[in-house]
Amino acid sequence: MICYAIEAARKSGLFRHIVVSTEDEEIAEVAKKCGAEIPFRRPKELADDHAGTNDVLSHAIPACERLGYPSEWVCCIYPAVPFISSEDIKGALDLLKRTPSVDYSFPVTEFPSAIQRALRRNHLGLIESFYPEYETARTQDLEQAFHDAGQFYWGRRESWMSNPKIHNSGVGLVIPNWRVADIDTTQDWERAERLFSARG
Repeated sequence: MICYAIEAARKSGLFRHIVVSTEDEEIAEVAKKCGAEIPFRRPKELADDHAGTNDVLSHAIPACERLGYPSEWVCCIYPAVPFISSEDIKGALDLLKRTPSVDYSFPVTEFPSAIQRALRRNHLGLIESFYPEYETARTQDLEQAFHDAGQFYWGRRESWMSNPKIHNSGVGLVIPNWRVADIDTTQDWERAERLFSARG
C-alpha cells in the first residue's frame, strides 16, 4: 500500500528526497524497495495511534535538516492512499504558493449528503436531526460541505514547526469523492478494492 504514496511522490518530480518516517522494520524494508529513504527511525512515543501529524513532522523536519535536507515546503503523505495522484500533489503545492495567507494546502472532497440534514440515533434507537432547523429544507438549497480527503498535506516548513491547526489554516484542492478512500477498517479496505477495480 505504501508504494502508491511513494510512486505518486516520485512521479510528481517535486521532491529531492522522499523520506519515510517509521519505527517498523517491515515498513522500512518495503519503503526502501519502493524507492524511499529511511535515514532515521521514528521515536516510539510517536509511533502509536495518538501521535498527531504535526508531532511526526516536528520530529522528521529537524531530523532531515541534520542530514542536510533543508526545505521551505514540506509534504506529508499518508501511507494508505491507493488513489493518490501526482497531479494533485503538484496542484496542491501550486495552490499553496498562490495563497500566501495560509500555512497549508490539502485535498478535500464534497460530502455525499448535505451535512445540515445529518441524523443521530439516540439511546432508544430513535432518530433525531442534528440540525432541526434544516429538516424540511431542500438539499439543493443547502451550502456545500467538504471533508479532508486524508491523503497528503503541504505546509511551509515554519508552519509544521509552529502551527498544528492544519484545517483552519489551509486551502483545499477539490478532488472527486470517487478518488477518496480513508482506510481505517476492513469495510474501508473492501470499498477501496471495489473502487480500484472499477477504475479498470
